[in-house]
Amino acid sequence: MEPLKMRTAGTDGPAVLLLHGLGATGAVWDGLMLQPGYRWLAPDLPGHGASPHLAHYSFGSLAGAVADALPERGPLLVIGHSLGGVVGLALASGWFGLHVDGLLAVGVKVEWSESDLAKAADMAAKPPRVFLTREDAERAFLKIAGLTGLSEADPDGVVETEGGWRLALDPRAFAVGAPDMSGLLGAARCPVALAAGEHDPMSRIDQLRALSPASAELPGLGHNAHVEDPAVLLAFLAQFAG
Repeated sequence: MEPLKMRTAGTDGPAVLLLHGLGATGAVWDGLMLQPGYRWLAPDLPGHGASPHLAHYSFGSLAGAVADALPERGPLLVIGHSLGGVVGLALASGWFGLHVDGLLAVGVKVEWSESDLAKAADMAAKPPRVFLTREDAERAFLKIAGLTGLSEADPDGVVETEGGWRLALDPRAFAVGAPDMSGLLGAARCPVALAAGEHDPMSRIDQLRALSPASAELPGLGHNAHVEDPAVLLAFLAQFAG
């Protein structure tokens, strides 16, 4: 497989792997990667942005591709958002040969209804929509990533195609399904912190605390807390690094 696109920043301090959510790209971490004291690694997950597609999408296949793309095996700190939080949990298990010292999973959707799963399967089965203009495709990219009004579109989030423009996102990535959060948390070989924005409709603090009583609520923030206020995550990193 072709290598994943990898954004890097910083030259000193602990290495931190940043894993974005479904539909987004590594560009969502640009604000956090401005912070000093860490060496940042932010890939585009397979099927997203400028990274190659996979034949099959699962939390394990995504984690394996990320592990293969890393220039070092650790020790690493990991921050994952939504889908990226689940991929981070898979990496924290040690199954993929990485040494993870701590994981923060932000905004992970932990409760899935039959309707949720059916909607995801339907989206995975649809061919990519073609938009007449790049601007239209970029608006669709921001919407599907939950970034409308929070961020500019990543240029790698859309690609030119016959008849116009489409999202770089491989729709089949929606087929990952619901994570076994209890199993993944039980398998983790490092400290794990769960967190969600106070106004996150996808990841409620009561749901997270049912899995991990110490889960943290991020006041005033929504689903994309890492974009809204990147610095709020630094306290978790300091805790793990310490």
